[in-house]
Amino acid sequence: MSVHVVADSAAGLSRLRAIVEQQHDVTAELLGGASFQGGKIDAIVVSANLRDIDNIAALKAVAGKLNRVARRLFLIDQRTRLAIVQAYALGATQVLTNPVTPRQLLAKLADGDAPAIFTGEPVSGGGQEAASTGAASIAAMFSSVISGMPIDVAGAKDAGSRIADSIAEDGLSDWLGTVRRHHEGTYQHCLLVTGIAVDFGLSLGLAKADMERLYSAAMFHDIGKAKIPLHVLDKPARLDDRERVLIETHPVVGYQVLKGTAGISPEILDAVRHHHEYLDGSGYPDALGAGNLPDIVRILTISDIFAALIEQRTYKPTMPREQAYEILLTMKGKLEMPLVKAFREVALIR
Repeated sequence: MSVHVVADSAAGLSRLRAIVEQQHDVTAELLGGASFQGGKIDAIVVSANLRDIDNIAALKAVAGKLNRVARRLFLIDQRTRLAIVQAYALGATQVLTNPVTPRQLLAKLADGDAPAIFTGEPVSGGGQEAASTGAASIAAMFSSVISGMPIDVAGAKDAGSRIADSIAEDGLSDWLGTVRRHHEGTYQHCLLVTGIAVDFGLSLGLAKADMERLYSAAMFHDIGKAKIPLHVLDKPARLDDRERVLIETHPVVGYQVLKGTAGISPEILDAVRHHHEYLDGSGYPDALGAGNLPDIVRILTISDIFAALIEQRTYKPTMPREQAYEILLTMKGKLEMPLVKAFREVALIR
């Protein structure tokens, strides 16, 4: 594999190059003069202090070239929520925290050498671009929530529109492969939910305005997780009761964050707050029943559950789509079964 290494110091560049060239073909350059000239690059490793405004400016200056590389591993100096979302907003597809060990770095790069879980057609360039735009938009939203800055609603809706175009052109299976290859954690989940919801909406023949509301709701649905501590959000094991209660605050937090924001319609707000509600009233946060759950919420809930089941996690095998759909079928009384049955083609074929 061809790996391009970029760092903000000569010492850091030399160390990273020495590590990576143990197993891969390496090219390298300092961030300040990065041009990404040369042959094909399979992956890029960026090590930079993202508290330095000059480093941020340098990364933004080469964003177009950077985002053409499918795998973009950022090494950051602080494992804080703001540093992580900033890395994703600048184009990262994976993030590690310095000081990274040779074993950690080579293992993370080796992940991309393993066969992808999706085994369909090759990933399209358009899909990669839409996924990168979507991930950057989600990261920017999280950063805005953390810092108290205004949320770029128009940017999020534009990213959702690009995802919708990608799904319409290349299909859902291609999208699942793109996202699971190149994104992780909360960003992977949000991108999967958006793509699945879009494909579900297309299969149902929703009108353009309804599609726009649906993909916008999907892009925003987990924005409340920006307030959840990383050790809970990224825990590689079952949550305990206290952690589960904390996680279950995210729909209300997201609702409060977006309430009163220009460009966020009542339908989107409703979906953000209620995408974990069930028809039998056993969901959260408001224990609503069937009479209070509009179609956009019912569609988003099915998409959200399915995405969570088929996510790629480092600590457990990815569930096959067939098995995930069987679980949806067992949720009679909680999910609208006519919609679940209509979802079958999306889940298994598209």
